[in-house]
Amino acid sequence: MNIAKPILQWYTENKRDLPWRDTKDPYKIWLSEIILQQTQVNQGMPYYLAFVKNYPTVNHLASASEEEVLKLWQGLGYYSRARNLHATAQYIASQEKGIFPENYKGLLNLKGVGDYTASAIASICYNQNHAVVDGNVYRVLSRVYGITAPINSSKGIKMFKELANEQLDRTDPGTYNQAVMEFGARHCKPKNPICNPCVFSNHCTAYNTQSIEKLPVKTKMAKPKKRYFNFMVILSKTGETILTKRPSKGIWANLYQFPLLETQNQRSESELKVSLLNSEVLKPLEVLSISSYNETPMVHKLSHQHLYARFWVIRAKTLPQKSISISEINQYPVPRLIEKFINEFPF
Repeated sequence: MNIAKPILQWYTENKRDLPWRDTKDPYKIWLSEIILQQTQVNQGMPYYLAFVKNYPTVNHLASASEEEVLKLWQGLGYYSRARNLHATAQYIASQEKGIFPENYKGLLNLKGVGDYTASAIASICYNQNHAVVDGNVYRVLSRVYGITAPINSSKGIKMFKELANEQLDRTDPGTYNQAVMEFGARHCKPKNPICNPCVFSNHCTAYNTQSIEKLPVKTKMAKPKKRYFNFMVILSKTGETILTKRPSKGIWANLYQFPLLETQNQRSESELKVSLLNSEVLKPLEVLSISSYNETPMVHKLSHQHLYARFWVIRAKTLPQKSISISEINQYPVPRLIEKFINEFPF
């Protein structure tokens, strides 16, 4: 059975009115696809609209600074996407005269663009026959055809890609790709899929064998690493604080944060106070007081690590020249965890 015809029929009747579906501009399709990686439509929509408003063309995006791009991206997570977005825009503007590659192989050479994004742009913008395979497509194909190969194994990835290309509607691959993703996102959902009614009820292996919750199969990953972060919110009598820029590699690359003391394990409050006061950041300062903002660590979960964060409010007589006015703090791109604290704390 080929799923293209029923999927397209369902899509015609149920598709959402989304702004990137009214264009074949590769810049806007690329932008939407990068934003929607690891992100649901309702969360990504405001970011897409903000980027199109601020940077209507790839040349506008290329002309922005990385900090401006990161600031606009703030809160969306997976910040490497934003850095790659900016780097790719600069490459296209400077090396390709503002014109995107018009084929799958050329698109695949762009920084931050993998098989999925290249397939989406090639099919939607240039009507080329490349099937997309994302979490939604894995779910639909594994359930309809009863495929138990793990989707995060080399065998599974190859198998699903071949099957996806077999199902592709070659007369309108772009619409088909959008249709199967939409079907997976809104109908064949991870939990509580709409199996009745469903265009595949009579043919869906998972539905007919009562194995919906078991598919798709994904091999278990290693347990996430635990990290213990202690942020020093240093405040002067004259309304200044300190932000530091994170390294260009690792989590939150090139974003700003309060000075950080990371420990290997969870420590008592008294131990942490001693460590903080002996840190390179606080040693040169005349510290007036130090207090814990949150005694229970805030747990911030990333894909491969869990962060246990505490914020320490430190009053100091004066701060070094590298300090900034508290009134300027919202100008800096910061991780969601820091943003949440800034919005809550009564500076």
